[in-house]
Amino acid sequence: MDADGDTTAAVATPTPETETKKRKPTETRSVVWQHFEKIYGPDGNLIQGKCMYCPKVYAAESKKHGTSSMKNHTKTCIHNPHAKETRQSKLAFASNSESETVLTNWVFNQDNVRKAMARMIIIDELPFKFVEGRGWRQFVQEACPMFKIPSRWTVNRDIFSMHVEERSSLKKFFKKHSQRVSLTTDTWTSVQRINYMCITAHYIDVQWKLNKKIISFVPIQSHKGDAIAKAIEVCLVEWGLKNISTITVDNASSNDVAIGFLKSKLVSWGCSFVRAQYLHMRCIAHILNLVVQDGLKMADSAVKKLRDTVRNAVPYRTVFEAYDGHDASFKFDLGDSVLHDYDWVYLESFLPLLKSFYEMTIRISGSLYITANCYLTEICDLGYLLSEMMGSQNLVEKNMGIKMKEKFDKYWGDPEKMNFVIFYANILDPRDKLEYMEDQFTQLFGEDKGKACFKKVKSQLASLFEDYVNEFSAPLQSQSQSQTQSQSQSQTQSGKGLPPLGRSQSKFKNLLKKQKLESGVLDGKRSELDVYLGEAIVDVDDGNDFDLLMWWKMNGARFPILSKLARDVLAVPISTVASESTFSTSGRVLDNFRSSLTPKIVEALICTQDWLRGPNEPIAVEENLDDLEKFEKEMENLRIGSSVRGEDTPTTQVSDFDDFDITS
Repeated sequence: MDADGDTTAAVATPTPETETKKRKPTETRSVVWQHFEKIYGPDGNLIQGKCMYCPKVYAAESKKHGTSSMKNHTKTCIHNPHAKETRQSKLAFASNSESETVLTNWVFNQDNVRKAMARMIIIDELPFKFVEGRGWRQFVQEACPMFKIPSRWTVNRDIFSMHVEERSSLKKFFKKHSQRVSLTTDTWTSVQRINYMCITAHYIDVQWKLNKKIISFVPIQSHKGDAIAKAIEVCLVEWGLKNISTITVDNASSNDVAIGFLKSKLVSWGCSFVRAQYLHMRCIAHILNLVVQDGLKMADSAVKKLRDTVRNAVPYRTVFEAYDGHDASFKFDLGDSVLHDYDWVYLESFLPLLKSFYEMTIRISGSLYITANCYLTEICDLGYLLSEMMGSQNLVEKNMGIKMKEKFDKYWGDPEKMNFVIFYANILDPRDKLEYMEDQFTQLFGEDKGKACFKKVKSQLASLFEDYVNEFSAPLQSQSQSQTQSQSQSQTQSGKGLPPLGRSQSKFKNLLKKQKLESGVLDGKRSELDVYLGEAIVDVDDGNDFDLLMWWKMNGARFPILSKLARDVLAVPISTVASESTFSTSGRVLDNFRSSLTPKIVEALICTQDWLRGPNEPIAVEENLDDLEKFEKEMENLRIGSSVRGEDTPTTQVSDFDDFDITS
């Protein structure tokens, strides 16, 4: 008994403390709680979960129910914006054209979002590491938590795949339409001093829309003619382009060598000699720059002072003038770069002249509109301006005019050194045709040489048109025959055949139509070109806009062959530099990010960005600077007003930048 009693005494009896002690509750780790609100009972235990998107409530005791029911509900809840499949389609606005949007059904797709992100990086010139930034990841988590953000290496592959896809699509377009294109070349430089050559194709499509596509962006070893020619040849072979109208290049001797090589290469590929002679187009903006630079050399010292001054001191011009009255010796400390009063007067007299050159360069350097038809008019206006300068009473202006005229005559004083395509473009503008050309030639080249040039232009345009007739009359004839056969078959099948006399007349008319198509004749013995030139010019007021391409689109049926010639001629760019960078003093330089990439990726980024952007979407950040400065001034005024009143916050509360009007 003692033993048993000792044993009983040794057994521990439960105490109140041990009875009330409970296990520490575990945290809920299921992802469903990102979509459900937790509901606790009186004892503090989790008992239910309420959907954040609808009134549905589910039992959620962990030991009895689990989270499977709630997980299934998140996939089928019609109000859940993150569900992959719902019983109710989501609506989203999608771009249907340049100015229209339409409502479409939207369902989350990982691949589509990845492509959209790659497109954003290309268009907005973002670095690949952008996708690994904390801010971007937080934004995606809030906006689209189902999207799994790829790494920068995956983005790299996505971008290159998109480049290959877009390139293949563009190549199919060129092949399908046998599109004749004009090329421009430009050079860029990376921070490692690697030279890149950019080749851009310009063309007017079947809808009479002007297009430009960068088709090559590759490093070149040198600027010698053979290296340039080889790079262009490789580009044309890769794209399968053999129908080249012109190649616009800077005025350099190396480009003369390159164009000579390419001209013989195109002839060997099947280009006619008639068209090959128009291959070389000199950049008008480059020549205009040479003319202006020669004139500014007459005022070299004053211009140098001005350039040194404008970097820092233009806003303080009056300060220097006032300081000169107190201490005239301060200029000795600053050196010869300080402008004197007579320097300001001297330079200000050039402003109207330089403004004319600036506006002229802007007009001829656009890439979003036709420029070939204004070449002749612009150089005629420039020649007239130089004549006025040479007759000026101001000796400096007169000497500048003489100096500029020498350079002007070097490139534009002899019509034999000019590409006649610029004259054809002027003729194919229905507002001009031949109306003013003879007088313009007389002004530029003198009476005798001008009249001879006028006759030669008309003769060679007729030869070029005849070359187009030989190429396109057969396709037009076969197209007409196929239409006639289809009409005849439909009439036979319907049992309503024409009487014999009707069929005989139809055949005779088709024979006449065939003969006219083969010779380009429309009216009697007159060709399409003769009919076009014989009609009156289109009278348009200077204040009214005239859509040249729309005119040809509307009249293409009347001039089926001449309109093809117009498409090729009017697409010719007369400048290699876009207007937004014509006056850039820093040149074309790749940024640090693109300079750090391999040449293949650089080409993929540059080309694909150009293809993805709309034709009317140039980058013009400078246009927004005025609005930004106005915004900063308004914010500064708010801050100053608050500090004057001793307030910690602005008097006008701005809840969001989108609510702040910077345009008023």
